[in-house]
This record gives sequence, C-alpha cells and structure tokens, in this order.
Amino acid sequence: MCTTGGIDIERWFDNNRTVQDTDRKLARLFSALSNPNRLKIYSEILKSEKTNFEVGSWCSLSQVVQSLKIGSPTISHHVKELVDAGLIIAERQGKYLVCRINPEMREMVRNLFG
Repeated sequence: MCTTGGIDIERWFDNNRTVQDTDRKLARLFSALSNPNRLKIYSEILKSEKTNFEVGSWCSLSQVVQSLKIGSPTISHHVKELVDAGLIIAERQGKYLVCRINPEMREMVRNLFG
C-alpha cells in the first residue's frame, strides 16, 4: 500500500479511474442522444418496454421506422450509434433487427436524473 500524507494513493487512482470511466460513458450517452432521430428511436424502444409491461422486452425496429420519416440505412446508422454508446442492445431475429434498452445504462441514467 502506498500512502502519502494519509492518502491511499492506489485507492485514490482506482476511484479516479472509475469516475473517469463513468464520465466517458455519460459523455457518449449525451452525444448519442443529442441527435433528435436517435432520441426518438431510444424513446420508442423505451415506450415499447412500457407498453409491453416488461422491462427488457425486445422492440422490432420496423415499428420505429414507421414513426420516423427517414430511410432504413439512416436508421441503421443511428441504431449503431446507440449501441456503441451502450444505450441499447440490438440483435437479429431472422431478417428483423430487434432492440431493447441496456439495463446497466438505464440505471446510470436513472441515478443521474434521480
């Protein structure tokens, strides 16, 4: 254990690294949601969970495409950004792409906004 003036340096660096990791995740989250189309996609997936009364339920992107006035390639790009930010989890089911909210990030957002 390395201490300086009563401060445990290793613990301080570990805590500082954790705070920096959290800050990076939050910065990516806000960057991803700053685009109105991505915010709408995220909201629709969240709304789908609430409608199904089941947290973690999958939402078909075909439902989301109907509510937006943008093409499929653009939606795919936005979904990739949301996945890269850790906000959603996406997987293929046959020829369809389905998404759900990432529970870990949902908790981080919930804790951030109370």
